[in-house]
Amino acid sequence: MRRPLRAELQHGVLLGLLLLLSACATAPGPMAGHADLPDTQRQVVPERSRGDAVAELASAQLGQPYRYGGNSPQGFDCSGLALFVHQQLGLDLPRTALQQRQESVPLDQADLLPGDLVFFTMGPRLLVDHVGIYVGQARFVHAPRAGSPVRIGNLKDRSFALRFAGGGRYWSDFK
Repeated sequence: MRRPLRAELQHGVLLGLLLLLSACATAPGPMAGHADLPDTQRQVVPERSRGDAVAELASAQLGQPYRYGGNSPQGFDCSGLALFVHQQLGLDLPRTALQQRQESVPLDQADLLPGDLVFFTMGPRLLVDHVGIYVGQARFVHAPRAGSPVRIGNLKDRSFALRFAGGGRYWSDFK
C-alpha cells in the first residue's frame, strides 16, 4: 500500500532537516579544507599588530578640533595627537614633534607601516616641527593647524613630499 503524497513530503522534509542538523553539529578542524595543502600554500591570517591599533585609534580622532598644546579629544596639536594615541595604548612618547623624531626608531618612507609616525619640516628653520600617524597607502592622520580639524594627509601631496623628514616607530609586536 502506497502512502499519500502529503505523508511522503513530510517524511522527506523531516529527513532533510535531520541531515542538515547533523551536518551543523560537526565542527571543522582549524585548517578545514586545507589539510591536503603544503604549509607554504595555506592561507595565514595575520593577527592585528600594535601598529594597526595605533592607526585605528588615530583615525578615530578624525574631525576633532585643533588646539595649540592640546593632547586630548577636546583639541589636539600634531604632537599632542601622537602623544594621546600612543598613551592610550600604554606607549610612552615625548611631547614635541622634534623630540618624538629624535627618540623614535628611524624609518625610511619605504619601510613605513600603519601606526608609524611621519615627520615634516614645515617651518623655515628646517627642524622637525610637524608629525602625523601613518595609516597606510601614503596616508596619515594629523592635526594640521589652527582652524583645521584632525584630518587625513597624503605623503604624495607636494607640500608634504617636499618637507618629509622621515618616519619613526615607538610600537613593537614583541613583548
